[in-house]
Amino acid sequence: MKSTNGKSKLWFFENFNFLESMTKAEMMDLSECSVMKAVKRDESVYLPHDISSRIYFLKKGKVKIISYSDEGRELIHAILKEGEIFGELALTGEKLRDNFAIVTEDSLVCQIRVSEFERILKNNPLLNLEITKLIGFRLKKVRTRLERMWFKSAEERIKFLLIELAEDHGKETQNGIEIPFQLKHREIASLAATTRQTATTILNLLVKQNLIEYNRRRIVIKKSLAKTL
Repeated sequence: MKSTNGKSKLWFFENFNFLESMTKAEMMDLSECSVMKAVKRDESVYLPHDISSRIYFLKKGKVKIISYSDEGRELIHAILKEGEIFGELALTGEKLRDNFAIVTEDSLVCQIRVSEFERILKNNPLLNLEITKLIGFRLKKVRTRLERMWFKSAEERIKFLLIELAEDHGKETQNGIEIPFQLKHREIASLAATTRQTATTILNLLVKQNLIEYNRRRIVIKKSLAKTL
């Protein structure tokens, strides 16, 4: 990773909705405690067994949180876009990382020590509440995804996944809700806990049924997809 330059540190914290309760003085405090980095595509921000000593803010780009099965299969836990934080489990007492945070396109990342961020949270109860809600929401999503893996078919899991991605990342268009970034078949398979071959078959079927549009640059989810569940 290399340091960025030419931008005010405060610029890095624009568009993080959960920071809206912070005063300008608190934002200045946050910026003074932080370190800004440019991270190249495919570089890691942290690895399993790294000490959980920092929280990360994603200003630009995308990050995927992954682990690997005993057979070496990639398991994607989350895909994060700009305006999100990651590594937040360090605030819950996590001592060592148990997964990988990998940048999937050239990105800008801010990092702050847990001790400094905890100090800021202590002085801002509203921000503390927002972070607590965010952590709870993410843990709930993990539980929901695990339940789907056990009780839903591969086709249902992929449909739920696409709807979830549309809700988290989507933009309204005339044709439907667009997920404006590339997702490979193997990545969709990993997120939906199925094989690449099965994911390809199901995606082709959804395209044929006019429930989605899919190409190398984007996915468009038709509103009629939700009605099939």
